[in-house]
Amino acid sequence: MLPRAFALIRALAAARAEGARVTQLARAVGLTQGTTHRILHALIAQGVVEQEERSKRYRLGLDFFALAAQAGNPGGLRALSRPSLLRLCASLGETVFLLAKSGFDAVCLDICEGPFPIRSFTNDIGGRIALGVGQGSLAILAFLPEAEREEIIRFNVPRIRGYGVLDEVYLRTEIERVRQLGYAGRNSGVLDGMAGVAVPILDRTGTAVAALSVGTLASRLDNERLPMVVELLKRQASAVGPLANPFDVALRRRPTHDLAELAAHPRAL
Repeated sequence: MLPRAFALIRALAAARAEGARVTQLARAVGLTQGTTHRILHALIAQGVVEQEERSKRYRLGLDFFALAAQAGNPGGLRALSRPSLLRLCASLGETVFLLAKSGFDAVCLDICEGPFPIRSFTNDIGGRIALGVGQGSLAILAFLPEAEREEIIRFNVPRIRGYGVLDEVYLRTEIERVRQLGYAGRNSGVLDGMAGVAVPILDRTGTAVAALSVGTLASRLDNERLPMVVELLKRQASAVGPLANPFDVALRRRPTHDLAELAAHPRAL
């Protein structure tokens, strides 16, 4: 019974939000429809599976995701990444930021401050910026799935126009550049005298959930030093990414009512 139940859970996970009918699930796991139906309703009784009344499709239930949220990395992305921030700050002598995707924004989860006074778009821990503004959020945006990336671009373009040099053409050009290079890094001129470089933190599926970013004086990030900084960032990001818990509360989407509010006030960052 238990191996069959887990086989069905995995088949439902593969079906994603669309769910699947009992005939599809039976075929996927090699069971009869009667057996599949009995196991599904046992899982429904435990809250692990739910059935959409109109379509009759089955999908994973909320209790399953609640259990999954408690597994993996209980300390969360910030705790996982803290040693990497400390290593980077010590080895580079620069301020290092951890930014995570949150809906249409990037939010600063942690900072390890270097010796130089740095200005950033997020200002401090908890600060938010529209995805696409600044190196860290650009690194995240560039490595999202295409459909999600397009949705964010459409929503955020009106929000980032207040930065002058940022428009849709510029944003798309930068995204393509970041995807080719594997990092975001240049002095955009938006913050005078400041420069930054960031790499995405990719989860097990290769999707960006966060970014490690270095902020520094423009004079300290020349073409000679840049490759070394990028290499150190990538090394730490590759160590953190596979351990990231996809159910970490820091990586949840923003609630719908917040998105509606942003739509009504698109320049609010």
